[in-house]
Amino acid sequence: MQYLIVGAGPAGISAAETLRDIDPEAGIKVIGAEDAPPYSRMAIPYFLEGNIEESGTNLRISPDHFSEKGIELLRNRKVVRVDTSGHCVELDDGSTEIYDRLLLATGSRPLPPPIEGLDLPGVHPCWTLEDARQIKALLTEGAHVVLIGAGFIGTIILDALGSQNLSLTVVEADTHMTPRMMDRTGGDMMKAWCESKGVTLFMETMVNRISAGGERALSLELSNGQTLPADLVVTATGVTPIIEYLDGSGIETDEGILVDNHLRTNVPEVYVAGDVAQGKDFSTGGQSVHAIQPTATEHGQVAARNMAGEDAAYQGSLIMNVVATLGLTTYSFGSWMGVEGGEHAESINAVEHQYVRLEFLDDVLVGAINIGPFEHVGILRGMIQSRIPLGDWKAKLMEDPRRIMEAYLGLTEFGKNIPIMTPTVQ
Repeated sequence: MQYLIVGAGPAGISAAETLRDIDPEAGIKVIGAEDAPPYSRMAIPYFLEGNIEESGTNLRISPDHFSEKGIELLRNRKVVRVDTSGHCVELDDGSTEIYDRLLLATGSRPLPPPIEGLDLPGVHPCWTLEDARQIKALLTEGAHVVLIGAGFIGTIILDALGSQNLSLTVVEADTHMTPRMMDRTGGDMMKAWCESKGVTLFMETMVNRISAGGERALSLELSNGQTLPADLVVTATGVTPIIEYLDGSGIETDEGILVDNHLRTNVPEVYVAGDVAQGKDFSTGGQSVHAIQPTATEHGQVAARNMAGEDAAYQGSLIMNVVATLGLTTYSFGSWMGVEGGEHAESINAVEHQYVRLEFLDDVLVGAINIGPFEHVGILRGMIQSRIPLGDWKAKLMEDPRRIMEAYLGLTEFGKNIPIMTPTVQ
């Protein structure tokens, strides 16, 4: 059996290792588009901060890890076409690789904003390790840095940049920070926190143009009429799944690659995992792309088991966002924005930068937002995924949503029937 995996990120690597554990004799190849060893994008901020060396981003410590497991890595190669009828893929150097079973784990790439001047020296996305190298070289003491975008990815980058001796300005087109993981109350609280740490933020503002020269190496013209000088501009305006190489393959795509609850495509022997997979959404029952590393790793393991002939149904991805920004930790889970016919309860302490909001459908907890210290976040996620009826505890949580631990212990005998799921802080 020859397994071929396209993508050397967490999804692809977890799949390769799972396949090796299940099938010790199979051939396993992993094709990676970058020259670096397989690494974690979640570790890039720590590299930017100087907390780890570049090697600290690697998914596996030992340089011999993959060869010892009999997993062949093809680095700095891109798949440009998938021939499903011929069971092979074509690479950018003209060569081909055959497969018996194929896993597509090609991930996402940054969506560049429609701004003139993005090609100027000193303007970079922050997505790959090479991006991080170039950005780090420009992070001199006292540098003026402008970050375009205050979404989930932008906020992670903000945390890495804000801990350094820089003049940092953030420009966001939306009404508030992290609009895809936080409501207006939470986003405004995050903004107030960042401003208290010396960061300048512009909301509902666009960058119209970036030009060279001026007070610093670069100059940014904003939609509010202001001009910002900058030594470095970092763009973080969203990502999109990489799927264009599938044209003509017969594999069905939408926002990402469509998969069933076994992470299979509509084409036999082709599976998908990670940021590129558009599969079952735990909260809605529909199909969504959830581009976070824990989901990617779980995808890889489930897909590999099915590729190896097991029957491993995927229960669906839960929307899960966890990010630390300049010392403030924010979380959102499930249907954090609420559901039709549902109810919510909230507790706000603006002075202490603390916010809890719970979303209910009937007497089931379906979503949550939390900002600030909250040691029971894993329990909160477990309660959402268990879909356990709250009974009388719903009224108590509606009155005070901070009583989540009491509810957890009170619903079953010491909460033993509700899993505790600890999220990873990014």
